[in-house]
Amino acid sequence: MIRKVLIANRGEIAVRIIRTLHEMGIAAVAVYSEADRKSLHVRVADEAYCIGPAPARESYLDIERVLDAARKSGADAIHPGYGFLSEKSEFAEACERAGITFIGPPSRAMAAMGSKTAARAKMAAAGVPITPGGDASTVEEARATAERVGYPVLIKAAMGGGGKGMRLVHNADEMASAFERAQSEAARAFGDPTVYIEKAILRPRHVEIQVIGDRHGNMVHLFERDCSIQRRHQKVVEETPCPVATPELIRRMGEVAVKGALSVGYFSAGTFEFLLGEDGSFYFLEMNTRLQVEHPITEWITGTDLVSEMVRVAAGERLSWRQEDIVRRGASIECRIYAEDPIGFLPSPGKIEALRVPAGPWVRDDNGFYEGATVPSHYDPLISKVSVWGPDRKTAIQRMRRALSEYVVTGIKTNIVFHEKLLAHPAFVEGRYTTGFIEENKEALLGYSDVHEEDEATLAAAIAVAAARAEMKSRRTEGQALEDRGRLSPWVEQHRARVMR
Repeated sequence: MIRKVLIANRGEIAVRIIRTLHEMGIAAVAVYSEADRKSLHVRVADEAYCIGPAPARESYLDIERVLDAARKSGADAIHPGYGFLSEKSEFAEACERAGITFIGPPSRAMAAMGSKTAARAKMAAAGVPITPGGDASTVEEARATAERVGYPVLIKAAMGGGGKGMRLVHNADEMASAFERAQSEAARAFGDPTVYIEKAILRPRHVEIQVIGDRHGNMVHLFERDCSIQRRHQKVVEETPCPVATPELIRRMGEVAVKGALSVGYFSAGTFEFLLGEDGSFYFLEMNTRLQVEHPITEWITGTDLVSEMVRVAAGERLSWRQEDIVRRGASIECRIYAEDPIGFLPSPGKIEALRVPAGPWVRDDNGFYEGATVPSHYDPLISKVSVWGPDRKTAIQRMRRALSEYVVTGIKTNIVFHEKLLAHPAFVEGRYTTGFIEENKEALLGYSDVHEEDEATLAAAIAVAAARAEMKSRRTEGQALEDRGRLSPWVEQHRARVMR
């Protein structure tokens, strides 16, 4: 069995992985940049090694620095978490060459699914339904492909995700400028300007299937997650079950995902992402060859620990269960808590002055920070992921509302208000939403909390009291400073006493 694991990541996912490793009796090694020296994942690990300055390309994205830390620590395995090096096949290859177990899929499978254009071709060959599309190496080719599949279309980066290098194009006149912007953004984000064209499915839902397999050819799926609540093509809320999907539809999507994973010799955890049309048709988007940010809600409904299973698979063990053993129980929702202004989703890095996280029955908070910690400006501003479980969707929504009402963060701005408004929106409560939901309802969702008329007097009084206390504290502080400035230091007084004797 693996005895010591280095986590090639930071923040909440590093903390989450460390906790499972400790439960398994495995030592955990953290790596950190100079900006993360005082981070929570450094504090909870058994050992920690600095791997460079704040910029990710000089620390968390530097393969040799990560491997050097693994050698120094004596780690016999590396878990990449998500983001950074987690989907870099060259990192998995480097671990294999160094004799270090990579807790993830084989490098050949990562390479096969790493390019979206290549992945689409492989999945089509395996019988997985894909959205109509094609190549776009030049503006002319992009226009030709768009004319063939029909507008509107999406220009998408071939080597990345998260909405970077993606542009929606409604007609041929928009193509040139959109193509140039998409290529430029893809080159900056992923080091590769390659883009391709995909038919835009109007008003879709974004539904993904979690799969996991072992080195012995066993592969299962653990149902779906609906990730349609997105801002700038990035997920902010996920839930399972999908409110509009039938068990039969999820069974078919699961079978397709398992078939696709087996076709490229995949093992470990991975996720197949699909667009789900209003008519029940679904199309392959991409495969994420890593642990997903939103994996806690799958763990809630299936009672599994995906990180633990990944470690066991990496050690050569067989899966703990077969497909027929996996049973869905209840419903789960996850809200991503970001350090960002609820108006416009702009990052809000800084020091967390006060922090109180939600707790209680069936509430989980995957947090990467603590009171007094600083959220750096160099990385994704995710603070934590709050997830809840309930016997049904209605209970899960009520529980999440309660959890959000307990969440207190001061010193920085967060998107907690956004989540509170979303969970109260009638259309979300009824499960009526698509990937365009935030944009379509931004007036109702973006901004600060509304104050009920009957609460205005109470709030005004509370603000007045708080302001008065702050002013009194300021005056005391200023008075003390003046008093201190008028007082001689002990060393000066002692010197004068000797000289004037």
